[in-house]
Amino acid sequence: MSMQDNPKPIAGAATATLTIPGYVDFLAADGAGVWVTNRGRVEKLVHDKAGPVATVEMPRPCGGMATGFGSLWVAGCQDRSLYRIDLQTAKVVATIPTGLADRSGELSVDVGAGSVWLLTDAAGVLSRIDPETNKVIAQIPVKPNSFAAVFGFGSIWVTNTGDSRPSDPGSVQRIDPTTNEVIATIAVGPVPRFLAAGEGGVWTLNQGDGTVTRIDTARNRVAATIAVGVPGGGGDIAAGAGRVWVRATKVLLSAIDPATNRVVARYGPPAGSGAVRVAGDLVWVTAHDTQTVWVLK
Repeated sequence: MSMQDNPKPIAGAATATLTIPGYVDFLAADGAGVWVTNRGRVEKLVHDKAGPVATVEMPRPCGGMATGFGSLWVAGCQDRSLYRIDLQTAKVVATIPTGLADRSGELSVDVGAGSVWLLTDAAGVLSRIDPETNKVIAQIPVKPNSFAAVFGFGSIWVTNTGDSRPSDPGSVQRIDPTTNEVIATIAVGPVPRFLAAGEGGVWTLNQGDGTVTRIDTARNRVAATIAVGVPGGGGDIAAGAGRVWVRATKVLLSAIDPATNRVVARYGPPAGSGAVRVAGDLVWVTAHDTQTVWVLK
């Protein structure tokens, strides 16, 4: 019997299981804790507290968030803006009208190279925001239908979902923050959405066929395609704590060993979609349909 057919119960593996009312979904690491999107608010969680330790109200928070420059950066799907929340005071200190590439919120924001990065138009625009002024200082042309961004290996990486045709395969583009120009376009699996940087590479979750692509950042080419078996929308991917973590609907959580590019653990049972992030040595997993957050160590 395969790991996919007989996954480990996540409740037994978790060091903490939190029940958070609402619709807990996307995550951002903040020290050993995390921030999570919820209905009409974002909340900070720590593993040894049963409920949120901070709550900030905002309209329709959505997408993968990021922390940096003393702040939490989160997209607001209602007004298609980027919100800046002070981590010390837990208050909104800026609302930046950027636009969003995906109005449904299946996108991500990240920080790096002294800036905040967000895909702001489905026609193919990556916006660079200056945290000193809270203003967009560059709009970089990328391929259409690009939604998720991550910083790593000195560059910004964005997924181009394509449209599943052989003539328009999914790809990842690498942007040099010193020039604000695309320096590589790398074909990956079909419909790549979320991506992660770390554990020796950049990794894409390809929703079209349920594979994960590993990109060799030294050569700007595919190093491995890993059959994770989790096709379909939603989900998330994160790198850290010695593994690459894949959150999906068909399988709750899969762990890839970057030393072998193989799935070495699976956790279940399925619980709808959600997110995964690594904070310190803790792996946080959400399931919005069951209002549950698990913490693995």
